[in-house]
Amino acid sequence: MTHDADLDARGLLCPLPVLKARKRLSALASGQVLRVLADDPAAIVDVPHFCAEAGHEMLECQDADGAQVYLIRKG
Repeated sequence: MTHDADLDARGLLCPLPVLKARKRLSALASGQVLRVLADDPAAIVDVPHFCAEAGHEMLECQDADGAQVYLIRKG
Protein backbone atom coordinates (compact mmCIF):
# COMPACT_ATOMS: atom_id res chain seq x y z
CA MET A 1 0.00 0.00 0.00
CA THR A 2 1.23 3.49 -0.74
CA HIS A 3 1.82 6.05 1.97
CA ASP A 4 2.38 9.79 2.13
CA ALA A 5 4.93 10.03 4.95
CA ASP A 6 7.36 7.86 6.92
CA LEU A 7 8.35 7.75 10.57
CA ASP A 8 11.24 5.55 11.66
CA ALA A 9 10.69 5.03 15.40
CA ARG A 10 13.03 2.04 15.70
CA GLY A 11 15.10 2.21 18.86
CA LEU A 12 12.58 4.42 20.64
CA LEU A 13 10.74 3.18 23.72
CA CYS A 14 7.20 3.86 24.91
CA PRO A 15 5.72 6.45 24.69
CA LEU A 16 8.03 8.01 22.08
CA PRO A 17 6.80 6.08 19.00
CA VAL A 18 3.21 7.22 19.64
CA LEU A 19 4.21 10.78 20.52
CA LYS A 20 6.28 11.09 17.34
CA ALA A 21 3.46 9.54 15.28
CA ARG A 22 1.01 12.09 16.72
CA LYS A 23 3.33 14.95 15.78
CA ARG A 24 3.96 13.57 12.27
CA LEU A 25 0.23 13.00 11.67
CA SER A 26 -0.55 16.58 12.70
CA ALA A 27 1.38 17.79 9.63
CA LEU A 28 -0.65 15.56 7.27
CA ALA A 29 -4.03 16.26 5.70
CA SER A 30 -7.03 14.18 6.64
CA GLY A 31 -7.00 10.92 4.67
CA GLN A 32 -3.25 10.83 4.14
CA VAL A 33 -1.33 7.73 5.27
CA LEU A 34 1.66 7.57 7.61
CA ARG A 35 3.94 4.54 7.69
CA VAL A 36 5.52 3.96 11.10
CA LEU A 37 8.40 1.55 11.75
CA ALA A 38 8.76 0.59 15.42
CA ASP A 39 10.55 -2.13 17.34
CA ASP A 40 9.32 -1.32 20.86
CA PRO A 41 7.32 -4.36 22.08
CA ALA A 42 4.76 -2.00 23.68
CA ALA A 43 4.00 -0.40 20.29
CA ILE A 44 1.89 -3.42 19.32
CA VAL A 45 -0.61 -2.28 21.97
CA ASP A 46 0.09 1.46 22.03
CA VAL A 47 -0.26 2.26 18.32
CA PRO A 48 -3.72 0.67 17.82
CA HIS A 49 -4.92 2.25 21.08
CA PHE A 50 -3.62 5.67 19.98
CA CYS A 51 -5.40 5.33 16.62
CA ALA A 52 -8.70 4.40 18.26
CA GLU A 53 -8.49 7.25 20.78
CA ALA A 54 -7.37 9.91 18.27
CA GLY A 55 -9.81 8.97 15.49
CA HIS A 56 -7.24 7.63 13.04
CA GLU A 57 -7.60 4.37 11.10
CA MET A 58 -4.95 1.70 11.42
CA LEU A 59 -4.90 0.14 7.97
CA GLU A 60 -2.22 -2.46 8.47
CA CYS A 61 0.24 -3.90 10.95
CA GLN A 62 2.89 -6.39 9.86
CA ASP A 63 6.32 -7.59 10.91
CA ALA A 64 9.30 -6.74 8.73
CA ASP A 65 13.01 -7.05 9.50
CA GLY A 66 12.66 -7.21 13.28
CA ALA A 67 10.23 -4.30 13.48
CA GLN A 68 6.53 -3.70 13.08
CA VAL A 69 5.23 -1.65 10.19
CA TYR A 70 2.04 0.31 10.85
CA LEU A 71 0.03 2.13 8.20
CA ILE A 72 -2.17 4.82 9.75
CA ARG A 73 -4.73 6.92 7.85
CA LYS A 74 -5.25 10.31 9.45
CA GLY A 75 -8.82 10.85 10.61
